[in-house]
Amino acid sequence: MTPATRRLVHLVRRWWGSLSSAEPSPTDEGWAHANLLEGEWLAFERMSAPDRRHAIAVARRFVDLCPESGRDQVAAALLHDVGKTASNLSTAQRVLATLVGPRTRRFRDYHDHESIGLDVCRRAGSSEQTLSLLEGRGPRHVVEAMHRADDI
Repeated sequence: MTPATRRLVHLVRRWWGSLSSAEPSPTDEGWAHANLLEGEWLAFERMSAPDRRHAIAVARRFVDLCPESGRDQVAAALLHDVGKTASNLSTAQRVLATLVGPRTRRFRDYHDHESIGLDVCRRAGSSEQTLSLLEGRGPRHVVEAMHRADDI
């Protein structure tokens, strides 16, 4: 599968999963809360229900791929999309932003969600290890596991 095809499949799966506004299960929310510092949890709670469900699925897959991961690394997996909150885009608007690019301020915020999320996590008190992984730095197998976990 080409990178472009993988990206398209990823986006279609994300779109499909975002159609439900159901909250994550209490078990999943409790697991996420146990792996986040209090400031991180407050940032996580501001994410939409579909984004929180996605983040939990990615973090659980990350743990399966990298079972030696610690709290700091799991927190990075849970918070990898926290910057998307800044754009305040609906699902349909996110699809449009993906297709047309960063043409408006909100679309730019959506495309820049990784650096925005990094700032959110810094302000939330995330550890250096969490921040490093969010920046794509760290042991190669851990960074690759994070990318594979998000490829759902």
